[in-house]
Amino acid sequence: MLLTEGQMSDHKGAALLLPRLPSARHLVGDRGYDSNCFRRNLTERGIEPCIPSTKSRKVPIPYDKSRYRRRHKVENMFGRLKDWRRIATRYDRCAHTFFSAICLAATVIYWTP
Repeated sequence: MLLTEGQMSDHKGAALLLPRLPSARHLVGDRGYDSNCFRRNLTERGIEPCIPSTKSRKVPIPYDKSRYRRRHKVENMFGRLKDWRRIATRYDRCAHTFFSAICLAATVIYWTP
């Protein structure tokens, strides 16, 4: 698990995790992960990126839209976590305290319907 500061771009944080990724055929990510370098690194590892292009790209890169649609389940989980004000506003300054709050919220969410 890697917890980055809020100002770091998504694809830079993901690049830090890239060497530790388990073997996979596909990686689904949102527009924040769209960078040529990150896409190239995924392809070199044999992982097909399923990432929509940013609106600023002149030539959009195609992606599997049906696979991308299933991403909503992960987004729903993040939405439930953000119901907790302390997590949504990133109230804690220290990463270990923030991570503890996430673990507590995830545990409560898991046990309540």
